[in-house]
Amino acid sequence: QLQLVESGGGLVQPGGSLRLSCAASGLILDYLTIGWFRQAPGLEREGISCLSRNDDSTYYADSVKGRFTISRDSAKNTMYLQMSSLKPEDTAVYYCAAGTRYCSAYVSPKTYEYNSWGQGTQVTVSS
Repeated sequence: QLQLVESGGGLVQPGGSLRLSCAASGLILDYLTIGWFRQAPGLEREGISCLSRNDDSTYYADSVKGRFTISRDSAKNTMYLQMSSLKPEDTAVYYCAAGTRYCSAYVSPKTYEYNSWGQGTQVTVSS
């Protein structure tokens, strides 16, 4: 059974940090493009970062560039999103995803390019 299980969300003050984790089972993340999306209330789900299968291409949305880092741990078959300097506008439900489409450094990932999804984890940035 293909499954992505997320953890690490929560409430954090502005300027703080969080690390989201996404553990995979039934699929090997090393063979796939991985991505992170988020969805704020009333808005569409947006792709904020992706990492290609060979780790040779990485994309970050302008809104998170320089603050967020995507990575994967092959031994743990887990992907991560390290978030720092968090802002209230980062408040959203965050989703991990995996797929086979190449991750371009210049084009945001699209939801239809990914066929495996985590359940989502809430991140709230507030004082």
